[in-house]
Amino acid sequence: MGRITVTSPLLPDLEEFGGMLREIWDSKWVTNNGSFHKRLEAALAEYLKVPYISLFTNGTLPLLTALQALDIKGEVITTPYSFVATTHSIVWNGCTPVFVDIEESTCGLDPEKIEAAITPATAAIMPVHCYGKPVNMKAIQEIADRHGLKVIYDAAHAFGVEVDGESVLNAGDLSTLSFHATKVYNTLEGGAMVMHDAETKKKIDGLKNFGFAGETEVVSPGINSKVDEVRSAYGLLNLRQVDSAIEKRRRVAGLYREALKDVPGIRFFDDMPGVRHNYSYFPVFIDAGEFGRTRDELYFEMKEKEVLGRRYFYPLISAFSVYRNLPSAAPENLPVATKIADEVICLPMHHELSDADVERVLDIIIK
Repeated sequence: MGRITVTSPLLPDLEEFGGMLREIWDSKWVTNNGSFHKRLEAALAEYLKVPYISLFTNGTLPLLTALQALDIKGEVITTPYSFVATTHSIVWNGCTPVFVDIEESTCGLDPEKIEAAITPATAAIMPVHCYGKPVNMKAIQEIADRHGLKVIYDAAHAFGVEVDGESVLNAGDLSTLSFHATKVYNTLEGGAMVMHDAETKKKIDGLKNFGFAGETEVVSPGINSKVDEVRSAYGLLNLRQVDSAIEKRRRVAGLYREALKDVPGIRFFDDMPGVRHNYSYFPVFIDAGEFGRTRDELYFEMKEKEVLGRRYFYPLISAFSVYRNLPSAAPENLPVATKIADEVICLPMHHELSDADVERVLDIIIK
């Protein structure tokens, strides 16, 4: 029996990709807003049901650029339960992250805790659609409007996620995506930012190209985060098959749920009403007292049997040495996030899992 990985990259057909590479080689236009780049932006905007989108070379750079574009200064309220890039982007912009606890029902920012964390220095809120589960966007926007704050969504997990037919990427002032190889949709490395109007897109496109506005004028201290033609072509091909991959993930999620629904000490998420999910992850939460084993005991047993889960997100961002001295990072300020981080394990979830693979995973859990 081979190793079962926690994820597997969605790869385009090699022969089709080779044909696109030939076009790129023939054109000798390999970067700087080429034809495949333009085609991918248009195709993604249509697929994701968003008005404007700008491609980036990874998922961290759009977070950095979003804060720059909105000229955010001061404090940014965010979640400790995310990948470190969320908080790093705030610090790299010279701002102060302020951690707020999460909801157990979504693992996203708890709106009831946000307002108490707002000070005169607060400039923005940066929520995360954790595991692709939409946070309470309506409540967050009401708080932001009441206090004059910007909202930037880290939607790295939320490719294609919709609520009642509306893309979650249209919420807030800006939303960012990751197209890393581990994501539902990938361009090997990559990312994107979604914005509401053409003027903002023009500003973002300038910021990701050194701040140029035309051939001879630089109007902002930009960065280089343009996407090349090779990854754009790769992304176009992957867009053709992402729905099929999501459907295979949905089936795996159904198998997990059916098998685990009556197992004491195991909690997992069901689908949310009206939400189009992408099944990017399948986290389960272990109550050691009821389950009879701790999360870590299960995690390492799986590892010994070559079934790779992931304690995602553990430890909390607020527990890392670089952030733990922030006043908002104290564990007593974050009881739900601390509990969830100690309970979570993401089971293998990808489009290549067979029924036999799923059975192997479940056999370790249910014994």
